[in-house]
Amino acid sequence: MAAVLFFPGGGKARATDLLERVKDQEIKQILKLRVGQSKVLKTPFAITRISVADPDIADIILTSEREIYVNGQAPGVTNLSVWGKSRFTTATVAVEADVSLLKEKLNQILPKEKIGVEAAGDSIVLSGEVTGPVTQDTAMSLALPYAGNKKEKIVNLMHVGGVQQVMVEVRLAEISRNLGERMGINFWALSKSGNFGISQLNGLATVSDLVRSFSSSVFTQAMSPNITAIAGWKAGGLLWTMFFDVLKQQGLGRVLAEPNLVTTSGQEASFLAGGEFPIPVPQTGVGGGSTITIEYKKFGVGLVFTPTVLDQDKIALKVAPEVSELDFTAGVAFTSLGFTVPGLKVRRTSTHVEVKDGQTFAIAGLLNDSHRNMINKFPVLGDIPVLGALFRSSSFQKNETELVVLVTPHLVKPMAASASRLPTDKYVQPSDLEFYLYGALEGKKKKAPAAPPAPAVESAPSGFGHQDVD
Repeated sequence: MAAVLFFPGGGKARATDLLERVKDQEIKQILKLRVGQSKVLKTPFAITRISVADPDIADIILTSEREIYVNGQAPGVTNLSVWGKSRFTTATVAVEADVSLLKEKLNQILPKEKIGVEAAGDSIVLSGEVTGPVTQDTAMSLALPYAGNKKEKIVNLMHVGGVQQVMVEVRLAEISRNLGERMGINFWALSKSGNFGISQLNGLATVSDLVRSFSSSVFTQAMSPNITAIAGWKAGGLLWTMFFDVLKQQGLGRVLAEPNLVTTSGQEASFLAGGEFPIPVPQTGVGGGSTITIEYKKFGVGLVFTPTVLDQDKIALKVAPEVSELDFTAGVAFTSLGFTVPGLKVRRTSTHVEVKDGQTFAIAGLLNDSHRNMINKFPVLGDIPVLGALFRSSSFQKNETELVVLVTPHLVKPMAASASRLPTDKYVQPSDLEFYLYGALEGKKKKAPAAPPAPAVESAPSGFGHQDVD
């Protein structure tokens, strides 16, 4: 099916002119400019009139009857209309921000980064891969002046490449040494006539009852459990009894913990190896009565840390390790409830540092050294040389505690399941013959056929855990 247009009387010339006019109106030209950039448009016909919809976006100057000078003023889109004798046409002028200087500045300050810069209307689009969040923030700051100091005009399509998972290896080592020495002497003398004398320093011996019989005098005594020796003899018609408390104590405590935690950059991770003990909390009820609720307090070896990957091998780390243990000497007794809530001995520290991957730093080297001397004596008698030891009691206590915390962060990647190992992998349950007859706690491991070599995968850092490796 076809349509034929017929123009009588010079119809051929009129049809050609009409088709050119329709063609001019239907063609939509797009002129792309940057801010500060200009172009010259040439038309195939003589221009009688021109107009621009938004002169703040594009400025136009008619340089001749067939040329128009267009200059980009500000980011945006506007329309340019052109009239000629029996002719009309339009063009779309799109003005974008000039990002050439920004590209040059990014390449100058961050030469190793692959950052793409594009203009989208009145916005700036940053794309590509950067090595860390610090580099990303630097690129955003450099683009801010070119976007009119408006953050909302910057479209951030950059992503942080490299490893973003951090494993923190913490080693807490504590040595506690205790030394105690004490010496005390109490005496008791009894004559035939019933007269007696007794010293009671430190309460090694006390008279609890006195009973007189027909033939002699009998003294009932209460003795302290601190007595380590008793000696008795007769001299000058007196029965002498000596109570000795001579003791030297030495104690050594060792605490070693190696918690290891893995988390992504910017996320907090925590660890606790210990327990919780109950604390009663009195509360007043609705009717005025009191009720007891239970809250739990944590203790043990704990760790809280938050890593932030700054660069390919630089890590900012906020870490707070803690070592605590129950201390019943500082507890609070609830006699009405019939139990005692213990106190806590706590050693904790918190810090924020920047280190490279695999570097170790010590965040705590706490040394506590305390001495205590105490002497109880009778006035004058306790100062007599040699014999004064019978009238005084001496004690000496020394406590030394040293705590060291070492922290080592690592950038890590997930490893294949075939490369993971557990401490129980080498355990073999003993058979009845091995357990009952040979008393073996573990069975003999059967030799497995040689497996093909596994592909290369990311593994944990050397020294991770306590498992022996074949």
